[in-house]
Amino acid sequence: MEAWLVAVLVCAGYLLATLVMGVLPSLRVSRSVAGYVAADRAMGALVLYFVLGASIFSSFAFLGGPGWAYSRGAAALYIIAYGVLGMVPTYFLGPRVRRLGVRFGFVTQAELLAHRYRSRALSVLLAVASVGAFIPYLTLQMKGAGLILSTITEGRVSEALGAAVTYGVVLIYVLASGVLGVGWTNTFQGLFMMVIAWFLGLYLPIKLYGGVGAMFDQILAGDRAALLSPPGLDGAGEPWTWAAYSSAILVSAIGFSMWPHLFMKSYAARSDRALRWTVVMYPTFQLFLVPILLIGFAGVVAFPGVERADAILPFLLTQVDLSPFLVGLVCAGTLAASMSSGDALLHAAASIGIRDGLTKLLPAGLDDRRERLAIRLLVVALSLVAFYYAVGTEASLVALLLAAYGGVAQIFPLAFAAFYWPRATGKGALAGLLAGLTVNTIFLLHPEWSPIRGLHEGIWGLAANVPIFVAVSLLTRPEPAERVRAYVEA
Repeated sequence: MEAWLVAVLVCAGYLLATLVMGVLPSLRVSRSVAGYVAADRAMGALVLYFVLGASIFSSFAFLGGPGWAYSRGAAALYIIAYGVLGMVPTYFLGPRVRRLGVRFGFVTQAELLAHRYRSRALSVLLAVASVGAFIPYLTLQMKGAGLILSTITEGRVSEALGAAVTYGVVLIYVLASGVLGVGWTNTFQGLFMMVIAWFLGLYLPIKLYGGVGAMFDQILAGDRAALLSPPGLDGAGEPWTWAAYSSAILVSAIGFSMWPHLFMKSYAARSDRALRWTVVMYPTFQLFLVPILLIGFAGVVAFPGVERADAILPFLLTQVDLSPFLVGLVCAGTLAASMSSGDALLHAAASIGIRDGLTKLLPAGLDDRRERLAIRLLVVALSLVAFYYAVGTEASLVALLLAAYGGVAQIFPLAFAAFYWPRATGKGALAGLLAGLTVNTIFLLHPEWSPIRGLHEGIWGLAANVPIFVAVSLLTRPEPAERVRAYVEA
């Protein structure tokens, strides 16, 4: 049997196992929206740890991370930096969010913020902004799944077909089980990813150079030594500016815990203790990124000139002497990275789009059964939209995620003020968020307009968001004291 076919069969077996594991929870989760979206608020610390970790470390990490290490060197270290900082706000906000979810029945981020600020318009704007940020994030997961299958089969399976098959499996278990299916599969896939990452991250430097230290010595001695000079290189191969590097870390750290699919996991936690334990242990997931970056560095001297940096991991698999079975396992690990984020993104985006967007636009709203059906229909629709962009866009995986972070970071001032600034008002929140999203989008589309070269567009968005939020809040009538007290004292 040909080597590529063995690898594909191993991947197929993995997809089947994931499908079974993802569908089984549908047999015991309740049929309510709270069961589908928040796992009946009964998720324990271990499952929550892997849901949060595996939901973030995705195609972005498994393919984009090595791609940046290979093409941009030290710049890739920003990924580790923001991941360590990103969950700090959740330690303080998460337990409050969980308690308010139990008290008021919230299951999405926008429900909480719209209730605090008494604004249906804010709920709809948050739904639109969130779904808009999710689409590039979901697109990069699909691109990653298609890329890995296409590369190991030497083009026999197209990227489009690879993405379609992989996300067909995701679609089935998300439709069947909601967030509990996501939790079970993320726990399994998180453990699997860690084993694969450490195996490859150590095997490739030893195989190609004799060790990790020897690998970096050869990079420093060669013509690409600039890769190891902080803060690395930009997309054009020129030195990356410290403004760009530090702002990428800052915006990503601010936006990290504001991703609606991560924010929503606070509602699923069984207790404050389980949630805080997860947050405290979360930085250990960054250990998974160390070998991931070593994979990219392993290709620098041994295989210079690979045009598509995001494909460096599957490219290396075709060049080193690994058995087809092991290649299949590694590819399955990469698919796990894609799927463990994609399922959470699909589930959250559809939940938000319906619960915070559509139902707020309908005078009579939707009953529980119709709302759950609408969420499932939107899961399918968003899958098709992301698939369209995955097939058609040429943007790098990391670039797609960085673009999405600018928008989601604009939610942070609203979430922070909801609990810590009693004077914040709905009109202020709406004006600030709208200004931040607008300015962020302008600088995203026209980076050449930035007065500081390379500064992340999310910084400019926050620079507009915060002062407008504060000014309008101070100029408008305060929210009812009883409503505000519920949040400040939560």
